[in-house]
Order: sequence, then structure tokens, then C-alpha cells
Amino acid sequence: MTTKQHSFSAPIIGTSGSNPSFTRRQSLAATLAVAAAFGLGVEGVRAAEESLPVEGAMPPLATGGLWINSAPLTREALRGKVVLVDFWTYSCINCQRTLPYVRDWHAKYRDRGLVVIGVHTPEFAYEKDADNVRRAVAKLGISYPVALDNDYANWRAYGNQYWPAFYFVDAQGRIRRRHFGEGEYERNEAAIRQLLAEARQGAGAG
Repeated sequence: MTTKQHSFSAPIIGTSGSNPSFTRRQSLAATLAVAAAFGLGVEGVRAAEESLPVEGAMPPLATGGLWINSAPLTREALRGKVVLVDFWTYSCINCQRTLPYVRDWHAKYRDRGLVVIGVHTPEFAYEKDADNVRRAVAKLGISYPVALDNDYANWRAYGNQYWPAFYFVDAQGRIRRRHFGEGEYERNEAAIRQLLAEARQGAGAG
């Protein structure tokens, strides 16, 4: 596996949290019931039942470069929020195919505590041009914050190797899920829902 590559699939992060005493029929019935209640497909609900293990702390965001749609955001300022960090570059077709889902998550969950950050790490020289990125952001209908990562500072901080790549961060600033490439959209949305629910429970306990 080489670095800086486009990825088409991703491993599933987490282990099953379902009760082993369930029969297959009972488990399926329960999954279908939750899917109907929350408007998720079966795949998404099964993902929500999985644990989301802590995979380390969210690295600090490099804030020295240009930001679009926002002033620079810091890890400290994001504490208490659920964060989706999306590594992308505008001419990557795989990245473009994920954007409708990312835009939808931003629209659906931003008022519930989700912050989406698009980290634009260029693959080609022309993708480093800030005006090109601004035009692409406008054309693609992206309204969430975008950080230009021309020097690969954020890419290196995350040890990232892929376009696109999602990192899901909980309200305590911990990475809880990673996804590389296209697909698994229901699982990813279920992870967002789970982390938002945890954040609400934590706020209530406080």
C-alpha cells in the first residue's frame, strides 16, 4: 500500500455490541424496529449497535493556512462538539462522489452539535491555488469550513494516506471512527448520531 492514494473501500471500525443471547430472528427483528424508528437502513442501525472504540486524540489543526467559509478553528474551540474531518481535494472524483452525503450531514446535524471540516490537501499543483479552491467550493455547494492544507501539515498530523478520508471525533476530542474511500454512508451517519447522542448524555450528566 503506497501513500497518498485514492481509496475505494474501508475496513469496518468497531466490534459488535449485540447481545449474544439473541437468536438471529430476534436480532433482525430488533434491528428492523430501530431502523424504522430512526429512519436509518438496517446497515446503519447495525453500525450504531457497534462500539466506537477510542483511537487516540484528535491532532491539533494547523491554522496557519487559508480557511474558506470560516475563521480558523482550533481543537480547543471544538471541544464539546462532534467533529467530522474530511480529507479531500476538489478534482478527485471519489471525493466528489462523497460530497452530497457530507453536505447532507452538515445540513442535518450542524444545529445538533456536528462540525464538519473539509481539509483540502492538494494532489496536483493547480489544486494549491486558493482561487481555484474557492471556485470549486462554491461550485460544489460547500458551506462548511474548509482548511487549505497545501503544506500537508494536517495530513501528516493525522497520518493520513487517502482521498477521501473521514475522521469522526467525539465531544471529548477523541477519534472514534475512521473511514477511507466511498461507501458505508449509513454506517458513517449512524456513527455521527451515536456520537451526538453521547455528547447530549454527557452534557446532561454535567
